[in-house]
Amino acid sequence: MTHPDPSALLYGGTDLDPARLPALVGDVLAGTDDGELYVQNAVSESFAFDDGRLKNAGYDHMRGFGLRGLAGEKTAFAHSNVMSEAAIRRAGETVGLAAKGHDAIAAAPPPRTNRKIYGDESPIDATPFAEKVGLLAKIDAAARARDPRVRQVSVSMSASWSAIEIVRADGFTARDLRPLVRMNIEIVVEANGRRERGYHGLGGRYDLERLMAEESWQRGIDIALAQALTNLESVAAPAGEMNVVMGPGWCGVLLHEAVGHGLEGDFNRKGQSTFSGRIGQQVAGKGVTVVDNGAMESRRGSLSIDDEGTPTKENILIEDGILRGYMQDRLNSRLMGVDATGNGRRESYAHAPMPRMTNTFMLGGNEEPEEIIKRAGNGIYAKSFGGGQVDITSGKFVFSLTEAYKIENGRIGAPIKGATLIGNGPDVMTRVTAIGNDFALDEGVGICGKGGQSVPAGVGQPTLLAEGLTVGGTAA
Repeated sequence: MTHPDPSALLYGGTDLDPARLPALVGDVLAGTDDGELYVQNAVSESFAFDDGRLKNAGYDHMRGFGLRGLAGEKTAFAHSNVMSEAAIRRAGETVGLAAKGHDAIAAAPPPRTNRKIYGDESPIDATPFAEKVGLLAKIDAAARARDPRVRQVSVSMSASWSAIEIVRADGFTARDLRPLVRMNIEIVVEANGRRERGYHGLGGRYDLERLMAEESWQRGIDIALAQALTNLESVAAPAGEMNVVMGPGWCGVLLHEAVGHGLEGDFNRKGQSTFSGRIGQQVAGKGVTVVDNGAMESRRGSLSIDDEGTPTKENILIEDGILRGYMQDRLNSRLMGVDATGNGRRESYAHAPMPRMTNTFMLGGNEEPEEIIKRAGNGIYAKSFGGGQVDITSGKFVFSLTEAYKIENGRIGAPIKGATLIGNGPDVMTRVTAIGNDFALDEGVGICGKGGQSVPAGVGQPTLLAEGLTVGGTAA
């Protein structure tokens, strides 16, 4: 498949000449330490199929720029959906306020890279509209035919394609073309007057055909239906302090929320994180190694370059329980005297970048999952997490479980409903006493929120045993 030239996507129909942009940016950012012009052209579409019919279909197109200037700790940012030299100069008048009375110390540009970890092609254009809608109807029918207890099926599918360019005053430019797809399948079952739901999602930075492959959505139906039927048999969750075994893959969302955000550079520079000033200290149990890696091929949280132009890479945050480093964008790395790590991310051209996670996960160990469950004795086995809340400063969190089971005498027992995990992220990391050899990444559905911005992210972990966690339950 062919696609338009990136220059045409970004600048077609405007008075902007890409060759002249570095000089223009140099002019409007004069006197600042760092900054960039971020240009974006993005298209997205979404479909929602519910109750046997297409309920919603949407298409969105946005194009614009964000201009940022940094002077010391000061940040000035302006954006516009008007693509013209005059608009950039007007934005520069606002951004230039940061440089007034400031003796600029110019920051070095990011390293250059020609690495590509996903394809250039748009996932939207390759498949006709009618074929996409027909697939959703097919999934709906297949799910309803799978079991007579199915009462409702909801299927959604989305795709986006974003072309971005970063232009700096020192002549540095970098471009990236970013595909992203996702599918969600939710099934509601009913038996004996009781209704329960099950869910499965999948996605990543690849073409829509891969998402639409029959083996992918059939597996999604199987997982969602199995979870719903399991929840039909669930009993009230116990409460109290107990051993908790967390399954591989998506359960890494707890690590993401309760620990990952606390390892982002801005919170640590400002002393707001429980991990602040603890580089080189033991912050987790022996064997716990936590990594953020934005350079994994086709993963949802991956980027060839971050939104400041820095190549992404593997960053070891915690190694064998020792805190090794934080995730950094250019602003916070400069002020902390360390290198940027490729974690400067933004939701769109209308947002300034900040340090954010990409794909964040705990590495596997060498213990068999079955032995870990035996070792737990009595407690609960958490297979899938739902929503949660975390306080970055203290690390305290509350997470709901969407699929969980009792562990009785070292064996998985009855499914439970209404369980929550309550604790403190750094404390939980010190309570990890067994790490499985079954490391897995999530299926590609993570969305990370911070500072009013949302970006795609990935999580992962092996089976873990954490001893003495607080479980909130519904059992009398």
